[in-house]
Amino acid sequence: MTTLITGGAGFVGSRLAHRLINAGESIVILDNFNDFYDPAIKRANAAAISKNAPVIEGDIRDAELVTKIFKEHNITRVAHLAGLANVRKSIEFGDLYADVNTTGAVKLMNIARQFPVSVFVQISTSSVYGQTTHIPFSEEDNPDRPLSPYPASKRAAELFAYTYYELHKLNVTVLRLFNVYGPNGRPDMMPLRTIEAILQEKPITVYDEGKLERDWTYVDDTVAGIAAALERPLGYSIINLGYGSPISLNEFIRIYEELIGKKAIIEYAPAPASEPRITYCNNSRARELLGFNPQVKINEGLARTWAWYQEHKLPTLNAR
Repeated sequence: MTTLITGGAGFVGSRLAHRLINAGESIVILDNFNDFYDPAIKRANAAAISKNAPVIEGDIRDAELVTKIFKEHNITRVAHLAGLANVRKSIEFGDLYADVNTTGAVKLMNIARQFPVSVFVQISTSSVYGQTTHIPFSEEDNPDRPLSPYPASKRAAELFAYTYYELHKLNVTVLRLFNVYGPNGRPDMMPLRTIEAILQEKPITVYDEGKLERDWTYVDDTVAGIAAALERPLGYSIINLGYGSPISLNEFIRIYEELIGKKAIIEYAPAPASEPRITYCNNSRARELLGFNPQVKINEGLARTWAWYQEHKLPTLNAR
């Protein structure tokens, strides 16, 4: 049994890779090391993984390469994390997001259904819910009004997943992730950007007077949920994967101010149309079907992130 992890050199993918390796499982990583953020970060992640598993550089849209990987490595499970993220970046590049996130996922499912794949875990996003009035977010909602190309491309992939289950009986579990953060996180996301802004005394742009709320989910809790999904073929299922306790952006920054011992410089701005007022996970389905039980509260998760930053990033910053 070998698991293919697409996007396995990224933030969440690399953590999943180490978890499966430590459990004695066979994995293969596929990543194209694009420059969405500094490729050196992903290459460092890949270097650590390559000591214990194959790391293949390539694109999920390359059907010939992907087919070869399935054949040569006897792939029986897929964790599909590869794709383009970031709501605001997607606004100007809808065609690219559709090509990578939708077409790429469909190509991968089309190949997977030709092999003895027991479960295909498709990573999606809480952003598909848009500006819903149903709080907390429930999988029973009909998320048909995405606020940007990013969630639109992810929602389209979800619909294709249903088709591949119905037509080809490919077991697809769609996991909608909620605001994943933690050590070695993506540098374009708020957790690390906030640290650096406070340290460098640069302003932080905060939308809607800091009243926007986000349901931050620690990376190890997220990875535990993904690993559980890989163990449980469920036909076609959509499952929210989040902590289930949103906080305001003002509170998020306040926690960091206390950890760092320094006040943030805040510049308030109107929220773009792409930003929902809140993300709030109803994780009851994940608890029932996956045994999901998130452990790390936001205060502890941000403290761990700050400790990691002090050890791995602060020496470099101080040397500038």
